Amino acid sequence: MADLGLTKQWLSVQLLLLWTLTNISESTVFLFAPDAVTLEENSNANITITTSSPVNQSAVIQLNVTYSSTLNYSSVITLPEQVLLPVDATSLPFSVASHDVGQVTTYLFSNNTDFNNLPVRIRFMVVHSNILSVIAQVIGWIYFLAWSVSFYPQAWENWRRKSVIGLNFDFLALNLTGFIAYSVFNIGLFWVPYIKEEFLKKNPNGINPVSANDVFFSLHAVLLCLVYISQAAVYERGNQKVSWTALVLLLIGWTFALVSLFLAVAKQITWLDYLYYFSYIKLAVTLIKYVPQAYMNYRRQSTEGWSIGNVLLDFTGGILSILQMILQSYNNDEWKLIFGDPTKFGLGMLSVVFDILFIIQHYCLYRQSPRYEVVAAQGD
Repeated sequence: MADLGLTKQWLSVQLLLLWTLTNISESTVFLFAPDAVTLEENSNANITITTSSPVNQSAVIQLNVTYSSTLNYSSVITLPEQVLLPVDATSLPFSVASHDVGQVTTYLFSNNTDFNNLPVRIRFMVVHSNILSVIAQVIGWIYFLAWSVSFYPQAWENWRRKSVIGLNFDFLALNLTGFIAYSVFNIGLFWVPYIKEEFLKKNPNGINPVSANDVFFSLHAVLLCLVYISQAAVYERGNQKVSWTALVLLLIGWTFALVSLFLAVAKQITWLDYLYYFSYIKLAVTLIKYVPQAYMNYRRQSTEGWSIGNVLLDFTGGILSILQMILQSYNNDEWKLIFGDPTKFGLGMLSVVFDILFIIQHYCLYRQSPRYEVVAAQGD
């Protein structure tokens, strides 16, 4: 009987706890606002805050500015210090007025205890021209497509010739490693909530640098690199193989990644830092991956087997990516987008320089001579 009484008491406690949690969940109201708002200078806009359910009492929502690109944020944009959400309302529009080009980040807080305490922020970006913003986005999509399509001419060239002679195996190995590292970085920052939260804590006024395009591009690149490698396994390849120099570099890179993993598991570094180490591997690979192919072309005095279509599309993507960075820097008066991130800009320039070298090799230095010579007919 005593055991039965304890069981009933335990069931009562469980039911009470379940009822309490249910009521808390139902009474909690979530606040939503646009993550980023872009305005043209000297313009006005209406911003709308929404709630997951109506509130039982009016709530004051404060806009607390945490970052401004200028000493006085009101020179960039005029914001209300607070807005009032009426009873039973689920949306609240308010007006803002932009002035000079700049960036302002504000966090929303409320005195209403029904609201959950998750931080909600709005990043305001005032630009010179919305048209330039659209042009920069269009350019971004074009170079994204150019870089994505640039993998196919080489695969077609290999299939057409049924040979990979002329395609450097060091380049293949380094390229695969680079894009695997890039995919790990992109997937972590785009899909893993814990990593995204770490990034927000470390960069409270920043925007996640990884988009869906980046994830698709990196995974697509890994897939096409595997296609190249499978072609190298079945097509004619002569005596080509991965050099000891490349193998040592790859061993160093993956050892660095493994040691970093142990440090992250031991909580000596954050998982966000661990992901950034993968981005460093990608950057290092990009710095050296073109060198073996360029040297191989020089040694053979030929670019046969190395697709010029791949080079031209990569060159197009590189030029457009640099152009987009310049347009965005001017439009936001933030030239540190280029000079504050010399690695990204430098690697873009380096890729373009190597593409120019490959173009010169193909069209000027190592132009293929005719495979046969036409002989004029002679009389009897």
